[in-house]
Amino acid sequence: MRALPLIAVLLFATSAWAHPGVGIVEDSKGNVFYTDLKQVWRIAPDGTKSVAVPDVHTHELCLDAEDTLYGEHLWYEGDATKKWGHRVWSRTREGVIRDVIPAREGFLDDYSFVRDGTGTMYWADRGATAVIRKRAPGGAIGVHSTGPFRDVRWMTASADGIVYLVDGTRLVKIQPDGKAATLLASVTKKALGASEHFQGGLWTGPGGSVYVAVPEDRVVLEVKPDGSTRVAARSPMLWAAYGGMIDRRGNLWLLETSIVNAVRVRRIGKDGKEETVAWRNRRPRRPAPPWTSSSAASPTRAAGRTARPSSS
Repeated sequence: MRALPLIAVLLFATSAWAHPGVGIVEDSKGNVFYTDLKQVWRIAPDGTKSVAVPDVHTHELCLDAEDTLYGEHLWYEGDATKKWGHRVWSRTREGVIRDVIPAREGFLDDYSFVRDGTGTMYWADRGATAVIRKRAPGGAIGVHSTGPFRDVRWMTASADGIVYLVDGTRLVKIQPDGKAATLLASVTKKALGASEHFQGGLWTGPGGSVYVAVPEDRVVLEVKPDGSTRVAARSPMLWAAYGGMIDRRGNLWLLETSIVNAVRVRRIGKDGKEETVAWRNRRPRRPAPPWTSSSAASPTRAAGRTARPSSS
């Protein structure tokens, strides 16, 4: 049986937090883009907010060297067909939107929004043995790392080709040559499986640090190259950060979701000053997959929790 992407695992899982987006990025001009799962928003440098890409359900976003924005549109057709579909789109810096991958059935499993500075893509491919694959800018796909891995979640890549991912609850660092090592034994003090959404997105920062959103604990951890940690941010009760980034000025941005699925963007300055810069009202839930009822078998468990992301 073909392994499911991580998006499928998370969508099929039962959770009070549903499955929030992790995508928030900044282009070279200081424009910030983020997803609320209904569209992609742009926050201009002067604070003006507008819809950059309408009517798209994307969990992740990425930018290339030309400031072209990439994302997905994922949909569920309903119980009549029980089919999922997706397409990949791009938006140029001038605002031109086009499809990179036209609409097709199933989940994204040969393309990724996790990219290094060369444009190389990385994703987890789970079969009998999970591996990390990469796709070169020219399109060639190969195995990047064999781990070993057990339960790969969200991941990110630095400009120089270092991949960070959460496997189970441990934080793994993969060198450009594919060698993998545990950087942090666990990103949470809670037991694995306490929530299917215990971990959100990852992003890199100055000095070789990597940041991990841990919604289960309502914190964002900064993990330094030596494995030491600090709590970089905490979310108030009823909120949790699922995505984030460090902007060009060193400010920390958080993409937070509430338990009623409201979405907001919070910025924490280098001076510690906090500001909520965007807020979207409660969003309607997507049509629920048939496996979310308590009487149905969950593919997450039926597949032994071996599935895969396109992934923050």
